[in-house]
This record gives sequence, C-alpha cells and structure tokens, in this order.
Amino acid sequence: MTDTSQHNPNSAPGDKTLGKRGGGDPGTRGRTTIADGVVEKIAGMATRDVAGVHAMGSGLSRTFGAVRDRVPGGGKSVTRGVKAEVGESQAALDLEIVVDYGVSISDVARDVRENVVAAVERMTGLEVVEVNIAVSDVKLPDEEDDEDEPEQRVQ
Repeated sequence: MTDTSQHNPNSAPGDKTLGKRGGGDPGTRGRTTIADGVVEKIAGMATRDVAGVHAMGSGLSRTFGAVRDRVPGGGKSVTRGVKAEVGESQAALDLEIVVDYGVSISDVARDVRENVVAAVERMTGLEVVEVNIAVSDVKLPDEEDDEDEPEQRVQ
C-alpha cells in the first residue's frame, strides 16, 4: 500500500496532510461580478411579462426608443425604464412603467415586484432589496401606440 499524503514540514512529526492543489470547492474559487446592465435586462424582461404593463419608460424615452427601434440594427431596448444599482451581494431597482387602462395599478405593481425579484434573484443570486415603481402613464384604449410600427404606404 502506497501513502499518497505529503508530509508538511511545519507540522509535528507523524502529522500528514493530503496533497491537494488549490483550496476548497472549485466552484468557489474566484469572484463573479454582475454588471448593472445585466440586472437591468433581466428586470426589463420580467416587467414586460406582467399582464397590465403596456410599456416601460417615460413618454420622452419611449418616443426616442420608438425611433431607435426603427433604425436598422437598433433593436428594442429592454432596459428602457429600468435603472439598477448592483453591489457585491445586493441589487436595488427603479422601474418606470405605463399601465393599461382599467387594471388595478396596485395589483400590477405588486405582480411586477414579485416577478422582478424572482427573476433577478434566480438568475443572479443577488438579493433584491427594493423595487421602486413609478407609473408614468396610463394607456387608454383609443390612444395611438408610440411603439407600433407605422402602416406601410406601399403594398
């Protein structure tokens, strides 16, 4: 039988230390940092998944966003209306939303908080300490939608 342990010169005679490289579980070696923008994207997607949320951002940011969305390669901005502050183990979020007319704003806000907290904590492992929601507008049924594509003039 071969002894695979190594003798530690600083230990008392007879003490043997198992020869290992590194220290501890490989999954705990090093640091993981998560950018604010990552949390903003997750929160933006989670917010848009809630029934009653019509859009995100203020009227001005939605207008600029609608223009940017029409530019080739511009794409939709999922972070519009989302601001995140990310620390080492916690995150705080500020959301600006537009709700559909007729929905309970307090119910929509509660559902948004629950969905955002669940998504961010599940995907990042960060503790979400607060989700502040500002309702900046109500989408009326007969209002034109800023984010709709204009009708094509040529068929």
